[in-house]
Amino acid sequence: MTDLVVRPLVAGEEDLFLSLVEPALVGIQSVGRDYRELAGLGQYRPEWTWVALRDDRVVARAAWWAGPDDDKPIALDWLDFADGESAAAVEILGAAGIDAEYCLVLPPHWRDDPAVRKAGEGRIEVAERAGMRRFVERLRYAWTPTDGLPDRPGRLRFEPEPDDGRIFEVLRRIAHGSLDAHERRAMEQGGPDAAARDELDFLRWMPSPREWWRLAYTVDGKLAGLTAPGRNYQGPVIGIVGVVPGQRGHGYAYDLLAEATHLLVAEGAGQVTAETDTTNTPMAATFARAGYPITQERIYLK
Repeated sequence: MTDLVVRPLVAGEEDLFLSLVEPALVGIQSVGRDYRELAGLGQYRPEWTWVALRDDRVVARAAWWAGPDDDKPIALDWLDFADGESAAAVEILGAAGIDAEYCLVLPPHWRDDPAVRKAGEGRIEVAERAGMRRFVERLRYAWTPTDGLPDRPGRLRFEPEPDDGRIFEVLRRIAHGSLDAHERRAMEQGGPDAAARDELDFLRWMPSPREWWRLAYTVDGKLAGLTAPGRNYQGPVIGIVGVVPGQRGHGYAYDLLAEATHLLVAEGAGQVTAETDTTNTPMAATFARAGYPITQERIYLK
């Protein structure tokens, strides 16, 4: 084989990045991600987009994504390679040296289709050879009005909370006993303060109104939890649904999810996306009850 050249893109080389033809069975491009459009919005950048070339032909590529105002990548979400060129993809990850999670997008029940399974497992293998480890598998939901608005049970009272200090304290309480893998990792590394800070930073990062966040109270005035609908750089999302310890076991997560959905629809949302870990079976059941269909599976490696 001829020598491999591994390098980041130069501005204006979007066509070079897109010249690798692959079936798009898995990965962010399998759900219609437009690299050129998002590069124009500053969400992909030349220095975070790498290619491996052999005889001036792209045989592997990788792109890291972030919001337009971020100064470092948030996630690797584009990783492809030609047949027989998995080693070139490993070289890209090593040469780029970017410390960010790999988010591998997969269709539902992807392991049941041999071709899709091969494509997915091939990318996981590349990431692992580059030193990453599987962290968590998640379910991705996309609700639309055709799924029907979930009923509001009317058991909770929802109020805006303008004080970030109060929101932080609620997030600290929610972190205790959380089933979310990212939150549990933050708890292990830095305790409830670190977990709450991560969640609050995420809510502030979203380019949606702060006024959408709601604290939820029972009829006797006790705090039940927090629901924070939002809008990321792709569209409306369920940012956080969290019930405080002591109020769990009553199904309040459904009330929080329904409220968030209604708020986003009132703000004009035609689709609402959300995620939860595959191991968080109570939340998965809540999404199912609210009529949220699973549209993707995602594997995160770090």
